[in-house]
Amino acid sequence: MRFADEVYRLTQQVPKGKVTTYGEIARAMGTKAYRAVGQALHVNPYAPHVPCHRVVASDGSLHGFAHGLKKKAEMLQQEGIEVSRGKIDLSQCLFTFRAKK
Repeated sequence: MRFADEVYRLTQQVPKGKVTTYGEIARAMGTKAYRAVGQALHVNPYAPHVPCHRVVASDGSLHGFAHGLKKKAEMLQQEGIEVSRGKIDLSQCLFTFRAKK
């Protein structure tokens, strides 16, 4: 499976009301290539079916969205995620993946 396809498959698992991080996706893939995860999501051809707006930086800050961070914040807020000063409290809504077997 191509790297980007695996990124999209994992991102698709993040439910409404939750977010994950680029690092979490990379860890689920067994790599440290979180920047490559971001690059794959930047050119996501399957949005909104693959909800790349639900992926944030490891500190909870909004980062890298093709339609702009304002739009990303609006989409997350519509899903019930509180965004304050461009950040999300990950302790409230972080989605993590099961360890690879």
